[in-house]
Amino acid sequence: MGDRSLTEEAWAAFEKSIIEYQGQPVGTIAACDPDIVALNYDQCFVRDFFPSALLFLIKNRPEIVQNFLEVTLKLQPKTGQLDCLKPSRGLMPASFKIACQHGQEYLKADFGDHAIGRVAPADSGLWWILLLRAYVISSGDTDLVRREDFQEGIRLILELCLVTRFDMYPMVLVPDGASMIDRRMGLYGHPLDIQSLFYGALRASMELLIPIPQNQTIIQAVRKRLTPLLNHLREHYWIDPERLNVIYRFRVEEYGEEVLNQFNIYSDSIPFYRLAKWIPEAAGYLAGNLGPSQLDCRFFAIGNLMAILASLADEGQSHKILNLIELRWNDLISHMPMKLCYPALEDSDWKTVTGADPKNRPWSYHNGGSWPFLLWMLTAAAKKMDRGELAHHALAIAERRLSHDQWPEYYDGPDGRLIGKEARKYQTWTIAGYLLAKEFVHDPSHLRLITFDSVPSVPISAQ
Repeated sequence: MGDRSLTEEAWAAFEKSIIEYQGQPVGTIAACDPDIVALNYDQCFVRDFFPSALLFLIKNRPEIVQNFLEVTLKLQPKTGQLDCLKPSRGLMPASFKIACQHGQEYLKADFGDHAIGRVAPADSGLWWILLLRAYVISSGDTDLVRREDFQEGIRLILELCLVTRFDMYPMVLVPDGASMIDRRMGLYGHPLDIQSLFYGALRASMELLIPIPQNQTIIQAVRKRLTPLLNHLREHYWIDPERLNVIYRFRVEEYGEEVLNQFNIYSDSIPFYRLAKWIPEAAGYLAGNLGPSQLDCRFFAIGNLMAILASLADEGQSHKILNLIELRWNDLISHMPMKLCYPALEDSDWKTVTGADPKNRPWSYHNGGSWPFLLWMLTAAAKKMDRGELAHHALAIAERRLSHDQWPEYYDGPDGRLIGKEARKYQTWTIAGYLLAKEFVHDPSHLRLITFDSVPSVPISAQ
């Protein structure tokens, strides 16, 4: 299939995913697979809609994005809840669907109460703030973000992330399953994917919040959090050959403020010989998680790619992350861009860490599966760092199979050769991820919607 016909096919499938509420388009459903029971794939997920929304903005259809932002904002709880079975104040839903009762349409939100594991989403509010920023940049509609309800919405999301808590780190503390990886994967605490999104959302908030009295406390809190968060992640999460040597010689059982091994990490818990062989001299990446006696050395794609886009990783680190992808191409890309997590948990680790989750068996789904939606993030990160050859190479690989395989949700196997055992076909963010990657390659100026400079910019509301 030619490049033009493939793109046309993708756009036709993408248009079929648009859903309407009260006669207005408000989002896209997760998948349009005609052969499998919908389950919750007939809903509009906040995280899934993000690449679709960027496409609408690029194609000058901002009204769909505005509608989405407004309906999801109305679903956000605005009052405090003492009931543990109710969503917390400020929480954004993981998804919503259009339901009907007595002939009247209404929006039914899912805050995790209907999801696998019943875990509330920590990432939805962060994606929502990033999307609001992209909408304002693209449309120039500063009136929307200055509205009282939108300022309150941003403020409530941040208050939820910055709330008093049982830890003393600058990151946001979240449970396992609270992100796109919504099943148990050993990510309780401070997983990189959430921290990278959190940093991006804090940067976006500094552009979106206007200096009214109600915002002063939260603006000050964001300013105080940004630098410690940046420094902490760049220093303590970073792994490269030089850092590996430092960790290898860590002493343990140290006390006091100036200790080198602040998290009391034991060397026996880290596979040094495998890592020393796997990480090339010119490469590096941000670890998957960090906590007491724990350094999760798995590579997680969303967190590392978002770190490049948000300038959480500095210029040198950003290039080293892309070097790792390029030099370990067969591991992280292979036959379909790209691995969500590498390496997979296997054998006894899989049984204990995932609870023997059959969907997350080794090299499937979240546990080492390949997700084509990541194509847009990989392309954006590569183009931002002037590494366009990586973007073109990844796109060429994806184009060989996506249409033939009917745009599946994910692929299985160490090399991504197998269509996911339970993958939906015509997955919307797979289609949107491909189309968005094409747009970034064709016109890199669109990157302004989702990237941040190393130096914070002037607030959008002041422009």
